[in-house]
Amino acid sequence: MSDSLPVVLIIEDEPNIRRFVRMSLEAEGCQVYETDSMQRGLIAAGTRRPDMVVLDLGLPDGDGVDFIRDLRTWSDVPIIVLSARTTETDKVGALDAGADDYLTKPFGAAELLARVRAQLRRRSSAGGHGSTVCEFGKLRVDLGKRRVERAGEHLHLTPIEYRLLAFLVTHPDSVLTHRQLLKAVWGPSHAEDSHYIRVYMGLLRKKIEDDPSQPRHIITEAGVGYRFVAA
Repeated sequence: MSDSLPVVLIIEDEPNIRRFVRMSLEAEGCQVYETDSMQRGLIAAGTRRPDMVVLDLGLPDGDGVDFIRDLRTWSDVPIIVLSARTTETDKVGALDAGADDYLTKPFGAAELLARVRAQLRRRSSAGGHGSTVCEFGKLRVDLGKRRVERAGEHLHLTPIEYRLLAFLVTHPDSVLTHRQLLKAVWGPSHAEDSHYIRVYMGLLRKKIEDDPSQPRHIITEAGVGYRFVAA
């Protein structure tokens, strides 16, 4: 692994797509390794220790979701899925297994690289000094003190609203499924109570967004979940 360049592992069995992704990432300044199967990908992930994995789901020797589950038993490296599968069930399945983002084929280089930069920023921030303060828009969230301020004034949140916001801000730029949010905030016994999410996301948006009808920070991923964007 290079000390200066982010290392990205591509696991994709279609040579043309693999070449396109590699060229895009190298132009962005990444050091790139590539494989074309699930088993080779797991070996490369263990030996190369990448900063990110770009993964196709339809691999010749297995399903990419199984790769995600296996990798998540020993690594928290960000995973961006690239797949021709477009159903909500496929997206939710990959994200629930532990993927951080999902991009459907065909896709453009600009969108891919924007997603890659976002995940690398998140990983770099997590690998730093572990700051417990997140600032975005008019908001300041101090996780250490469990305090939220808006334009310098204390913002009252209910315990559930606070737990929901805290989980969002500690997973920036990642798609979080309804099930992930429910398990993290309400507990495993509420993993199917998706109506909770809609209600509390609406309440939270009213408190933190300048225009709750056009949110900038809590973005809906239709049929899948939500994405928190700090910018």
